[in-house]
Amino acid sequence: MLRKIAWLVLALLVLAPAASAQQVLNIYNWSDYIDPSVIADFEKEYGIRVIYNVFSNNEELHARLRAGATGYDVIFPSDYMVEVLIEEELLQPIPHEAIPNLAHIDERFLDLPFDPGNRYSVPYLWGSTGIGVNTRYVKEPVTSWAILWDPKYRGRISMLNDPREVFGVALKRLGKSINTKDLADFEAAKELLVQQKPLVLTYDSDNVEHLLASGEVWLAHGYSGDVLMAADEDPAIVYVVPEEGGVLWMDTMAIPKGARNVEGALKFINFMLRPDISARNSEAVRYPSPNKAARDYTSPEILNNPMIYPPQEVMDNMEWLEDLGELAPAVDRLWTEVKAD
Repeated sequence: MLRKIAWLVLALLVLAPAASAQQVLNIYNWSDYIDPSVIADFEKEYGIRVIYNVFSNNEELHARLRAGATGYDVIFPSDYMVEVLIEEELLQPIPHEAIPNLAHIDERFLDLPFDPGNRYSVPYLWGSTGIGVNTRYVKEPVTSWAILWDPKYRGRISMLNDPREVFGVALKRLGKSINTKDLADFEAAKELLVQQKPLVLTYDSDNVEHLLASGEVWLAHGYSGDVLMAADEDPAIVYVVPEEGGVLWMDTMAIPKGARNVEGALKFINFMLRPDISARNSEAVRYPSPNKAARDYTSPEILNNPMIYPPQEVMDNMEWLEDLGELAPAVDRLWTEVKAD
């Protein structure tokens, strides 16, 4: 509740008229994915007013940029989407000399295949995708994605509104890689998802925390941090990565072509990489930080929580999402068919 109030306060600040000399920075990010007090501190320190807009999945972000949206200064695409945006020349290079705090990022999260040399993106937060379980209602051990197809939980299941993530669940059930390039695998996954659909209350990426904490759903396909924020409200909620494995992802900060305040964007990115700021943000949204220096500012409760920082054996059983290339339009079509059936 306090976090919701904080966001309301932030929204009122955003809507307030700014002084004519004050700069504006337009941010396009996932919902509930930044500590509002961090934004307030940035505005105070730099005299830049932040306007904060949200998207539900990478495909929505991609569609906005492809359609010519030029009003954003900092965006937060995930790993595989960065590769797509680079290929389509929708991002502009980030001069590393303007981001000295990049030196704090753990080398494991730098120079990855989707953006060699981090020319266009800077690590933000990372995490995994699994199942949020309300053990108040789900008494059996949850070890497999198969539970999301169990008829006794009809109407108590939610799935992310994200085609790659949802197809990833079905592909894992089929014993396939989430990055398979075989269309037949996605078609088989589609059939599984169509079978599941009557059991699903909603496809929602923005309200997983509320759906779980309110008891509206008992099993939520969701991002680790969202589930853990729900667990803060109800300790009966736990986060599980099924034995088949799940998705490992990293979100980034990038500057789109057409950004109007590049100087402000660079200041914001560097500010977010400050170890103390990175730690505060990580603790607020319950996602692990790729910032190694932030560990000195992070509580042991976060660092030692296996639901936030998974043990190596769990990490080894997970996959990063990759760009599907020419297969992507066909997968988008199959997703439309799932939602329409």
